[in-house]
Amino acid sequence: MFSTEPDGHLKSVLRNQCRILSRKTSERLQQMIETDLNACTGSDVELRIHSTGDETNIEEFAGDCIDSIDTNCDVFDVDANFLAASDEVVTETLNSHVLRSLCPVTDQPDLGSVMISYKGPQIDRAGLLRYIVSFRQHNDFHEACVERMFMDITQRCKPEQLTVYARYQRRGGIDINPFRSNFEAPPSRIRLRRQ
Repeated sequence: MFSTEPDGHLKSVLRNQCRILSRKTSERLQQMIETDLNACTGSDVELRIHSTGDETNIEEFAGDCIDSIDTNCDVFDVDANFLAASDEVVTETLNSHVLRSLCPVTDQPDLGSVMISYKGPQIDRAGLLRYIVSFRQHNDFHEACVERMFMDITQRCKPEQLTVYARYQRRGGIDINPFRSNFEAPPSRIRLRRQ
């Protein structure tokens, strides 16, 4: 299915870009993870996927999630050219849980969710999703990624009001959740399912 380098590196990079089409496909996800861990460790690994447990403190981002839009996400270097807007002026909130960038210090992946609230020309949702996915091989800190999104959306889509808010998975117990807005104050602290 994938071409590989002798050390298997390309295969693992491509697996990071795979889309699991349904939350009900945990068996496929489990098999993929087991296969990768078996290859890395040279032994048989057995994996079990469990529920996150108590979800009473879990919240969701407001707005419409754009992750299920059927679009070709095959560019993994930031490309603001995916961003486009129509002439129709709207007020809406969109979110995605497929944000991923790379730490500029360790080159390890940083996974997160991003919420974009705006008033202005309606942003093309498929283009926005492709833009968010294009951060996957981008080396930068969380704050710089959010600032770049804010500036790119401002320049390409010309919203009157804009908020970009990301909540990343913790690294080393540190919670870094950058917020950039030109019209509203930071929200109260929340915890998303992926955190």
